[in-house]
Amino acid sequence: MRTTTRSRVTALIATAAAAALMLSGCATGDDSAMPDVASDGTFPVTIESAIGDAVIPSEPKRVVTLGWGTGDTVVALGVTPVGMENVTWGGDDDGYYPWVRDAIEESGDELPATFDVYPEIDVDAILQLEPDLILAPQSGLTADDHATLSAIAPTVGYPDAAWGTPWRQQIEIIGEALGKSDQAAGLISDLEGTLADAAAEHPEFDGVTFSYIYAAQAGALSFYQKGDPRVDVLTALGLVVDPVTAALPLTDGTFTTDVGLERADLLDGSDVVFTWFNDEANQKEMEAQPLFAQIPAVKRGSYVPSVDNQLGMASTVITPLSVPWALDKLVPQIVDAVSKVG
Repeated sequence: MRTTTRSRVTALIATAAAAALMLSGCATGDDSAMPDVASDGTFPVTIESAIGDAVIPSEPKRVVTLGWGTGDTVVALGVTPVGMENVTWGGDDDGYYPWVRDAIEESGDELPATFDVYPEIDVDAILQLEPDLILAPQSGLTADDHATLSAIAPTVGYPDAAWGTPWRQQIEIIGEALGKSDQAAGLISDLEGTLADAAAEHPEFDGVTFSYIYAAQAGALSFYQKGDPRVDVLTALGLVVDPVTAALPLTDGTFTTDVGLERADLLDGSDVVFTWFNDEANQKEMEAQPLFAQIPAVKRGSYVPSVDNQLGMASTVITPLSVPWALDKLVPQIVDAVSKVG
C-alpha cells in the first residue's frame, strides 16, 4: 500500500469514526429509529462482529466481498459486487469461482474487479472501487484490518471466530447487510431442500460412516469435524461421521483434529474416507506411504480422493451457488465409493 493511500486511509478513519459515533448515538437514543437487525429494506442497520461493528446507513449499491463464500451469496441475492477477492486456489484463470462467474454472466452484469488479499489486503485497490459496504463474515480479518477497511466503508466481520461462521449464519448476516433478510431466509430454505432432495435420491448413503481427512503432508493426518462445511454437506446427504473419529477432540487453535500418520488405525471403521490433495504428484507421494495405503477404505476403493481444486473449494463452502455445482460432481463419486463398502 502506497504512502499516499495510507494518508488517505488515515484521514478516512477519522471521518468514519466520527460518522459511526453519530450513528451509534442515534441507535442508543432511539432503538426504533436504529434497529439492530434490519427487516427487509429497513436501514440504517448495525451488524456487530468480533472485530468491530458495521453501521450501514442505507441500501448498499457498491459492495466489495472478502473471504469464503461471501461473493456467492451476494450474487445469489441479486447483487453483483463491484469487487471480489481474487481466488488463487480453486478459481478460474481470472480469479473467479466458476459457479460465481456463471451466475454473474447469466445475469448480464459485468464481472467484478478482483483484488489480492495475500500476503496482505490490497487496500489501495479496494479504495479505488469506492465501496459503500465491505462484507467479510467468513474471513480471517484482524481487528487492524477491520479498522482500516471501516475507514473506507462499513465493514462486516465475523460474529465469533475467524473462519468459523456457520453457513446459515453467513447467509443471514449478508441478507441483513443488504436489506434482504427475507430473501436470505428463502435461500437457506432452498439450500436445505437441495441437500434433502439429493439425500432422498440416494437412500444407499443413509448410515454409511465416513471420515474426511487432510493428508497432503507426509507423516501427518488431520480430521475435519462437525461444523466444517465438507463434513456438513456429507451428513446432510445421509452419511454419518465415523463415531471413532467424531469423538476426537479438536487440536487447539485449529478446526481439525491433528495426529501423526501412525494413528491411521483410527480410520479402520470408516466405510468411506474422503480427502483432497494439492495435485496428482502430491496424491501419488502421500498414497505411497505404507501406513496410508493400509487404510481399509483405501484398500477396498471406498475412498474419495480429489485433486480437483475447484470441487475442493466448492465443497469447502456451503452457499446457494456452490452446493448445486459441487453436488453434480461429488454425488457420483460417493455413489461409486459406497458401492464398494462391504
